[in-house]
Amino acid sequence: MSATKGGLVIFTANSNPSSRELGRRIAERLGVELGKVQVYQEANRETRVQIEESVRGKDVFIIQTVSKDVNTTIMELLIMVYACRTSCARNIIGVIPYFPYSKQCKMRKRGSIVSKLLASMMCKAGLTHLITMDLHQKEIQGFFNIPVDNLRASPFLLQYIQEEIPDYRNAVIVAKSPASAKRAQSFAERLRLGIAVIHGEAQDAESDLVDGRHSPPTVKNIGAIHPSLEIPCKNLTPENSLRLFYCLPIIFFSSSSCTVLIPKEKPPITVVGDVGGRIAIIVDDIIDDVDSFLAAAETLKERGAYKIFVMATHGILSSDAPQLIEESAIDEVIGHHFNLRFRMTSVLS
Repeated sequence: MSATKGGLVIFTANSNPSSRELGRRIAERLGVELGKVQVYQEANRETRVQIEESVRGKDVFIIQTVSKDVNTTIMELLIMVYACRTSCARNIIGVIPYFPYSKQCKMRKRGSIVSKLLASMMCKAGLTHLITMDLHQKEIQGFFNIPVDNLRASPFLLQYIQEEIPDYRNAVIVAKSPASAKRAQSFAERLRLGIAVIHGEAQDAESDLVDGRHSPPTVKNIGAIHPSLEIPCKNLTPENSLRLFYCLPIIFFSSSSCTVLIPKEKPPITVVGDVGGRIAIIVDDIIDDVDSFLAAAETLKERGAYKIFVMATHGILSSDAPQLIEESAIDEVIGHHFNLRFRMTSVLS
């Protein structure tokens, strides 16, 4: 039986059952059959791909969702793309709902921008087009030298709120950190709801503190500075003061001596906005390590929210995240590609 329609072939990998399920649904909607391909691992964990039908001159779509073993997922995709390229496929389009390593899209100290590396590998393997959803940062599209379609899940999430939460008019959209405020504002404006922002939580992995760019440098105990290290500022002329200001930007001038500034510290956790007696809907793009979501839920519960939802496009839920959610103040988690469990709903599957 032919798996093509008008020169179209759809392949799925094997690292995640959701890849085959998504591929089956897409093929069913298009009225075609999935292409025939063998993807398996040797005894030494090497990935082997065997295309079992001709793809010469055809448009090939490779559907790959990310499993818990993300590196195996990537290798399967790269080898499948390269196998189609060497089999003379006309176009090779990758359908990857969640782009792996997307959080590593900025330089961290002496680290690397891994998402740029992954984009280069995909292009080098032979990918000619990428279809993904809700990239962690829009700038990731610039890492590719091929067209990238960054689809949005927000219409489905907004529809779920309007249809499945009866009293959603009494809800407030919550950003669990100031970095998520823009996304929360977008949801709030479309739903005509209020917004709340949780401020003062511990620094997250995307802060400047982790990046080593403190301004001023960290000084834990200013009283520990030896008097001989203080810079006298008496009788400074305006010219000398200006020169000292440009040369030592971390110095604070006082009437008698110059003191090193204390670095900025986040205040205790506060909620900017009213959540008392209302439904709190926390929105984000990825829910993986759930500690920050649990802390946000506890804070909202203390401030009087009577029901708490979490909405995220990508439900990675690594390690014991599902169990932690079950034991938390969160009432329901809604998103895409969840392994369905109690109080977790997939609206895009």
